[in-house]
Amino acid sequence: MHFEDPADLNRVCTERLGEKAGRQFAAMARRGFRLVRTAGGARATGRCRLGGPALLEPETRWPEHSGVPLSLHAVLDTDALAAWLGDELPVRPGLLNFFHLDPDLPYEEYRKLDMLSSEAWRVIPADPARAVETTAPEPARSYPAVPVHAAEAVMLPDCWDVEDADVEFDRDRHWGASSLILGAMGDLDGNTAGSHCAFGWPDTSYTLKVSSRDADGPAVHLLQLAEDTELGWGWGDAGTLYFTIPAKALATGDFSKAVAQVLCC
Repeated sequence: MHFEDPADLNRVCTERLGEKAGRQFAAMARRGFRLVRTAGGARATGRCRLGGPALLEPETRWPEHSGVPLSLHAVLDTDALAAWLGDELPVRPGLLNFFHLDPDLPYEEYRKLDMLSSEAWRVIPADPARAVETTAPEPARSYPAVPVHAAEAVMLPDCWDVEDADVEFDRDRHWGASSLILGAMGDLDGNTAGSHCAFGWPDTSYTLKVSSRDADGPAVHLLQLAEDTELGWGWGDAGTLYFTIPAKALATGDFSKAVAQVLCC
């Protein structure tokens, strides 16, 4: 769930959850962006866009999975996003290219590939001063280039990303913190569903484990790409593609640790 004004976020949380739990939940907010087409006068944010050629340094090889080239789905210009993200972007990787195995490969091609392999996706950074437009080799699909405006937002987690220790709740009334959030914030929960977003929180993370507490720390959400009929991509029935990265890997700029996951109905 997202808010354009942090003050609105704090007000809604305390009104619906009470003073203490509301402040605790509001503290989980992360800064992110809604990626919207540059219609109606909105200007593109730096070199952020969906589709189009990749922006890679000249010596960078196009990523492949078992000899099959991946498709470029998006480019984020982190220099243009850094001011809003602040400490939530501990490194300045320049341009980030997001690749995934083409969802429209013939079935025979899919069957011989391990879709859960880390080779099925890639996030490749590039120095903006050295990056050049690089066209996808066959049979990777090239999507139309769509410049996007990164609309600043403050995002709260999906109810399933809240753990019991995060928010104080009445254990006689609720089976867990997720129950409290689902009941009180239900009409706002998941309001980034069906849209393209960067950083912040994804629209649903029940199986993404964005808030998981493990040896690598909580994961950071990098990109959410929804089904897009204009661009011509989709992942199953109302599927969404998510990219995340462990917080420690982001802090060191190690984007080889990024993970992609598709969730669909």
